[in-house]
Amino acid sequence: MRLDNFDLNLLVVFDILLEERSVTRAAKRLNVTQPAISAALKRLRESFQDELLVQHGKKMIPTQHALALAPEVSAELVRLKSLIATSTKFDPRTSKRRFRISASDYITTVLLVPLIGDLQEEAPGIRLDLTLPDENSLGRLEAGEIDLILTPDEFMQGDHPRELLFEERHVVAGWRENPVFEQGMTLERFLSCGHVAVRISGQHTFIEAFLRKSVPNRHIEVSAQSFIQVPWLLRGTQRLSVMHERLAKATAVELDLTIIEAPFKLPVMREMMQHHSTRAHDAGLTWLRDRIKLSADQS
Repeated sequence: MRLDNFDLNLLVVFDILLEERSVTRAAKRLNVTQPAISAALKRLRESFQDELLVQHGKKMIPTQHALALAPEVSAELVRLKSLIATSTKFDPRTSKRRFRISASDYITTVLLVPLIGDLQEEAPGIRLDLTLPDENSLGRLEAGEIDLILTPDEFMQGDHPRELLFEERHVVAGWRENPVFEQGMTLERFLSCGHVAVRISGQHTFIEAFLRKSVPNRHIEVSAQSFIQVPWLLRGTQRLSVMHERLAKATAVELDLTIIEAPFKLPVMREMMQHHSTRAHDAGLTWLRDRIKLSADQS
C-alpha cells in the first residue's frame, strides 16, 4: 500500500466501523450517506487486502486482522488529531477553538463558571463543551474525544499526566431552621436525621463511598443524580447532607442553609485535572490548563 495514494480519512471510517459494527450507524455518526461508508469500506478492504468486516445477519463481524489493526489505528488517530491541534502559536483573543472537558456539575459550578465569565473578555471565540464524567471518560480521553478530565484523584485512571487543582473539605449542610442545629451536632443526632446522598451513573461519589463504609447507619431519604440538586433538596426539610464545602458555601445564602463541621473525621478530597500524554506540547491546551489552575487558586 502506497501512503501517497491512501486517504487518511479512511482510518476514521475504519475506527468508527469497528466501534459500531454497522454501516448505517457509522454513516449517522459521521454525518454521511450509507453508500459513502460502503465505498470507504471497499477502499479499506483493497488497501489492507482483507475483508475487515464481514456481514453476519444484521451485524458486521470484524476479521482477526481488523481486530489486530483496531488499537493501532485508534492510537494513530489520537496522535494525528494532536498533531493537527498543536500549534507553536496560540492567541486566545482570536482563537475559535473548541475544548471538550469532562467535569461534574459540582466542579463546573465552583470552578468553571467563574472561569467562563472571565473568558468572555479574554477569549471571546473559545468554545467549551462540558460533559458529565462516566465510566467511558478515560476511553474518550484515550480516543481524543475529550481534552481534559476534572475528577477526584481516586477516579483517575491510566498513565496520562495529572495535576492537582485543589483540596476540598466536606461539611454537613441543612436547612437553617432544622432544629438539630440548635441542639448541637453529635453523631447520634446526625444519624437521627434523614439524609440526601448522591449517586452518579450508578456509582458512589468520593464522599458517599467513604460514608457507606465508615458511617453505615444513615437513613437516606433521597438519592440525587447530581451534586447541584442536593442544596435544593435540603431547604424546608429536616434532612442533612455531607457536601463539598465550596458548593455548600456557594448556595448557603440563597437557599437558607446552615453549614457545620461533621461530628466525625472526613477525608480530604484531591480534585485533579488529566490530559492525554500526546498533548503535552499543545499550546492551546496548555493555555487552558493554566487558566483552570489559576481559577482553582482563586476558588
